[in-house]
Amino acid sequence: MGLLGKLRGELVDIIEWLDDSRTTLAWRFPRYQNEIKNGAELIVREGQEAVFVYRGQLADRFGPGHYTLTTENMPLLSTLQGWKHGFNSPFRSEVYFISTRPVTDLRWGTPQPVTVRDPDFRMVQVRANGTCVLKIVDAEIFLREVIGTDSVVEVQEISELLRRVITLAFSDMVLESGLGAIDLQGRQVALSEKLRDFVAERVDDEFGLGIDAVTLTISLPEEITQAMTRGVARGVEQGGYLDNVGDMGRFQQAKAAEAMVAAAENPSGGGAMGAMMQAGMGVAMGGHMANAMQGGIAPQAAPPPLPTQQAFHVEQGGQPAGPYTIAQIQQGVSTGQVSANTMVWANGMANWVPASTVPALQALFTAPPPLPGTPPPMAPSS
Repeated sequence: MGLLGKLRGELVDIIEWLDDSRTTLAWRFPRYQNEIKNGAELIVREGQEAVFVYRGQLADRFGPGHYTLTTENMPLLSTLQGWKHGFNSPFRSEVYFISTRPVTDLRWGTPQPVTVRDPDFRMVQVRANGTCVLKIVDAEIFLREVIGTDSVVEVQEISELLRRVITLAFSDMVLESGLGAIDLQGRQVALSEKLRDFVAERVDDEFGLGIDAVTLTISLPEEITQAMTRGVARGVEQGGYLDNVGDMGRFQQAKAAEAMVAAAENPSGGGAMGAMMQAGMGVAMGGHMANAMQGGIAPQAAPPPLPTQQAFHVEQGGQPAGPYTIAQIQQGVSTGQVSANTMVWANGMANWVPASTVPALQALFTAPPPLPGTPPPMAPSS
C-alpha cells in the first residue's frame, strides 16, 4: 500500500452509530488514532445526539440528520482548534453518541422498609416498589458526571444509582406528606406523580437525566392488613396492643364473634349447645344493627369475663363441648340441655363428674324454697 493509500485508511469519512439494543445510553465513536477528514459525513439517527469533545471540552452538538462536517457547522470546534480561515486538513476530535430514547424497564424497590408515623397504627414500616421511565436530557452534564472517559455506558451502570435516589426520595416524600400508612396506600396514583417530581429535581441538575414517569406500589405489613380486614384498625399498635377504650370494645366484639362462629361450627361442640351459641350471637349482632339503624352510636361493649372466672367443658352426646361459662351453662339448664347428671370438667379437676356435684354449679340445680304462707302440697289420697 502506498503512502496515499495508508493516509486514506487512517482518515475517517463516515461517522455514525448503529445500535439495535435499548440498553446503551452513550457510545464513543472508535476513532482511535485516526483523524476526521474535511467534509466527512455525520449521520445522526432519530433518538440520538452526537457530541464533539476536543481535549475534554464540549464542542459542537448535532441532533438527528445527515451532515457534511465543515467550518460552518462546527463553530465551537473551529474556535477551539483555531481555524481562523476554515480548515482543509484532517482534525482530531472525540465523538460521543448519546441515546435520547426513554428507558422504560428500570425497576426499583426499597431495600429496607420505611418507618411511617400513623394515627391509627403507631409506627408502621412500609415498603414500596415500581418502575421508572427516564432519558438523557442534558448531554453536557451526563458527559461530565456519568460518562467521564468511558467508551460505553449501559443502563445497568446507572440503575443502582437511580434506585438509591428513588428510595431516598420516597422516604423524604412520605415524611413531607405527613400521611399515615392507610392514606399512603389509598393515594398511590397521586403520590406517584409527586414522587416523580422529587426524583426529577435530584437527577436533572446532578446527572443530566429526565424522569418521565414513576410508578409506585406501597405494601403494608401483613398484620396491619389483617387488622384492616377485621375492621379493628383504629388504635392498634405495631405490636398488636390497643389503648383506646372504644377501639378495645370493637376489638373484643370482633373476637367474640369469631369465637362464637368457631364454637357453632365445631362438630364436637354438640348441636344443642352450638345452636344456643348461634342464637346468642344473633341477638347480640341484632342489637348492634338496631342501634346503627336508629342513627345512634353503638354502646361500648362490656368488659370481657375476668380471667379468674371458671369455665367448664360439658359432655354432649358422648363428646366434650365448650368450655362454657357458668352463665352459659345456666342457660343450658333452663332449656333442658344440661341436667344435674350431665358430666362436666374444668381445669384443676381430676376427672369428669356430674354437674350437681360441683360446688360452683350446685345452685343451678337447687329448687327455690316455698314462699312464706304457702300451704304445703297436699298428699295424694290413698
